[in-house]
Amino acid sequence: MLGHHYTHTFLETAVASVNAGCNLELSYGLRNNVFMHIPQALAMGNITLQMLRDRVRPLFYTRMRLGEFDPPAMNPYSSLDLSKVQSPEHRNLSLEAAVKSFVLLKNVRGTLPLRARDLSGQRLAVVGPFADNPRVLFGDYAPVPEPQYIYTPRRGLELLGANVSFTAGCSEPRCRRYSQAELVRVVGAADVVLICLGAGVDVETEAKDRSDLSLPGHQLELLQDAVQ
Repeated sequence: MLGHHYTHTFLETAVASVNAGCNLELSYGLRNNVFMHIPQALAMGNITLQMLRDRVRPLFYTRMRLGEFDPPAMNPYSSLDLSKVQSPEHRNLSLEAAVKSFVLLKNVRGTLPLRARDLSGQRLAVVGPFADNPRVLFGDYAPVPEPQYIYTPRRGLELLGANVSFTAGCSEPRCRRYSQAELVRVVGAADVVLICLGAGVDVETEAKDRSDLSLPGHQLELLQDAVQ
């Protein structure tokens, strides 16, 4: 609220926040934060002790329900170790979730899904800055990926045994430099073309918003050239 000029000081912000019902400040990593001024606000009579208790109660109620204060022996998660991370069971569940969460807006003549048995003798072109760049496939707040478990579109299609050609067209999502001639060459020799475009964390994250939803840089030009 201070950054939006709704208040002028951290003290004012703390009072306004608590009065509005806010009971949690995400201030990790900050040397100075808003809610550290709550004792001062309480001493000045801007907020009451009962109000503070009302704000704190749901926080601790939730922590209790989560078992945070239980003995370790009562917590089923205490027995988990790193062997569970990227276990086959969890990877299969992630794959199932990914497959079931795709949104297909249009499927002319049943083009999708691509099946390995239908790709024999077909020439596939995989193009775009998201076609074979593992780094840009993960969004904001994603965990640190393990390279051996990352399958880019290019890598996944090559596993099908198809004849795959590739060009990024742009080296990164901002697509400031676009290799049109290379794209036209690769696409022109293909039977099936997959175009992988988007934004990624290089373009937008929390606190780094965009004013429109247009494709970055030359990506739209890349798409139009591939279609033509």
